[in-house]
Amino acid sequence: MVIRVMLVDDQGMVRAGFRMILDAEPGITVVGEAADGIEAVEMIDRARPDVVLMDVRMPRMDGIEACARICASDEVTARVMMLTTFDLDDYVHAALRAGASGFMLKDSPAEQLIEGIRVIANGDALLAPSVTQALIDEITRRPVGQPDAFPGIDELTERELDVVKLMTRGMSNSEIAAELYLGEATIKTHVGRILAKLGARDRVQAVVAAYESGLVSPGDH
Repeated sequence: MVIRVMLVDDQGMVRAGFRMILDAEPGITVVGEAADGIEAVEMIDRARPDVVLMDVRMPRMDGIEACARICASDEVTARVMMLTTFDLDDYVHAALRAGASGFMLKDSPAEQLIEGIRVIANGDALLAPSVTQALIDEITRRPVGQPDAFPGIDELTERELDVVKLMTRGMSNSEIAAELYLGEATIKTHVGRILAKLGARDRVQAVVAAYESGLVSPGDH
């Protein structure tokens, strides 16, 4: 299956650089380019990408607003990876709230970018390690939410709670499986049930819910 990617960045040279990297990668094709959020929203139906690489800072409409509009549409199945030169906390949190499935820095190595696209296209979610820490730091500065604001938390089984806590440490399904001495397929099933109970789009949003509800804290690591 070929992964269809749309590039959204106000700098033409940046788009050209990403296109060069992606065009050289088997199984990935660039299906459209947009210079700002407005163009991205207008183009999304025509391009029908699987993954949108979205810059944060752009004129007319920034990437976070564009991401929110794209992810709010029932007609669009594309998943959004935010790209920025800044791992600023507010951007991370706002992007995830808008529905982004990933957040990477523009200076990440090409192989990490390609792997990130494949991960997101496969229905998972991805945060660069430095961004994960920024997200945790930002969330922990906010008042802890009331548990009743996340009713699905109370529905999690003991094993699902174990899995959530390992997810907050950035572990993959295979790593969680090894930690808990379970099969990877079993962990995948647990993750699916966790997302359903929390009403989360992906595991990143589940991690956000775990922190905001007070289920886990940085000290738990």
